[in-house]
Amino acid sequence: MSNTTWSETGVTWNNQPAVDGQVLGALGAVARNGWYEVDVTSYVKANGTFSIGVTSTSSNGADYDSRESGATAPQLVVTTDSGSPSPSPTPSGSPTASPTPSPSPTPTGGGDPVLVGAGDIANSGSGDEATAKLLDGIPGTVFNAGDNAYPDGSAADYANYYAPTWGRHKARTKPAPGNHEYNTPGATGYYGYFGAAAGTAGEGYYSYDLGNWHVVALNSNIATSAGSGQEQWLRADLAASTKPCTLAYWHHPRFTSGANHGPSTSVGPLVQALYDYNADVVVTGHNHQYERFAPMNPSGTLDTTRGIRHFVAGMGGASHYAFGTIQPNSEARNSDTYGVLKFTLHADSYTWQFVPEAGKTYGDSGTTACH
Repeated sequence: MSNTTWSETGVTWNNQPAVDGQVLGALGAVARNGWYEVDVTSYVKANGTFSIGVTSTSSNGADYDSRESGATAPQLVVTTDSGSPSPSPTPSGSPTASPTPSPSPTPTGGGDPVLVGAGDIANSGSGDEATAKLLDGIPGTVFNAGDNAYPDGSAADYANYYAPTWGRHKARTKPAPGNHEYNTPGATGYYGYFGAAAGTAGEGYYSYDLGNWHVVALNSNIATSAGSGQEQWLRADLAASTKPCTLAYWHHPRFTSGANHGPSTSVGPLVQALYDYNADVVVTGHNHQYERFAPMNPSGTLDTTRGIRHFVAGMGGASHYAFGTIQPNSEARNSDTYGVLKFTLHADSYTWQFVPEAGKTYGDSGTTACH
């Protein structure tokens, strides 16, 4: 928009400035309370004040948030040192009547650590190469969330499928195993390929720190019950951590709307331990799709104070699964786009971003403070 003099608190429907500049993007149909990204790099090229308007052709009416506060405020997500664009996500279906987002959002990012990855990755198809190409342009630590090499996680499967794609990032990968890894007895193909990076063979759980974050890789293919060796180790590990923020990942999702695999109650004790120690994020795979949940307590009830935000990131390359019954507190879903889930780990918050394969436009992103 050519007008950059309007004020955030003063603009109303009646005095809105004209949307009279270049078109930066078109979203098509949108869903209520969803996040959508528009690449603004063709417009925002240098220092200055920029005014961006959002309009709709819908005869049903559309509402937009423009205030720089609240859970649905517009956000400018700046991606650095990766060669990728800087999308500006805008929430839809929000209750205010102001039609234009703020012209002066605050960039986030900088030199904070990045953790990026997905699960359900490498087979004879081409999806794994598409997501590996995304990793080529994103620096940081790579995670995988299991079912990394189909069909059996054997040494041959890793050599034939994983190594030529995601394998080129092996040196910076912190892995977790899936059930397909255990189609090979003892998951020997997995432990043999990743070596010490996979933790103790037969256990497969370990932790590490990135900046102000404590990161835990767990194994949902072995005992996860309360009192099990893994659950006791997790509680001791979390108790010993001095980091204010915590993220964990493994394969089987505690919460999911996927049609192929239902929610896994067996990992409930792991979620309970993480909740007891105020963890912030859990990432899983197993269902070949992407899903984001609102922060929840271990029983799946919305908890905006201490709740853990769960992501299902099974879009690493294996053929997609459909969604079934949508579970409570599911906020974002996609089942037709391969991609990676990128976390920028700030000192006291995190930004997530679904980065889609080349040629696709689905996106999901946001920023949340740590507990």
